[in-house]
Amino acid sequence: MPEAARQVDRALGEFGMGGRVRIMPASTRTAAEAAATVGCAVEQIAKSLIFRGGASGQAILVIASGGNRVDEKKLAVAAGEKIERADADFVRARTGFAIGGVPPLAHAGPLLTFIDADLMALATLWAAAGTPHAVFPLTPAELCRITQGRISDLKRAS
Repeated sequence: MPEAARQVDRALGEFGMGGRVRIMPASTRTAAEAAATVGCAVEQIAKSLIFRGGASGQAILVIASGGNRVDEKKLAVAAGEKIERADADFVRARTGFAIGGVPPLAHAGPLLTFIDADLMALATLWAAAGTPHAVFPLTPAELCRITQGRISDLKRAS
């Protein structure tokens, strides 16, 4: 298991969820790839998106349902400041992980975290586990517990 995935697995163990990281044979970098590889609906993928606070420079994590796009205006209101898209260097520096494998926990530092309200209606979720080939299953309640994120409606209208 790659070190990044082991790091996530250790963090899950600290929450009483040890041994759950799964290394997959195909890419899980995007929500669509993850759903196809895991064999679940794309909505069950809890994708981690990192934004940057425009004034504060803080890292903001949005854990969104794989089928949803984030409304950046709604996120700015929730975060209390304008937001910017984070580049790959910012994501790695603030989370410790590369884009395509950012998990909802085990980050390099604290993140302001928001959880897509649509995830709360699902029985099982799948999240990235540190690499583009690693995932782990969890429930919405477990996601809330391990992230301490705020459940929010940040979905962009279709």
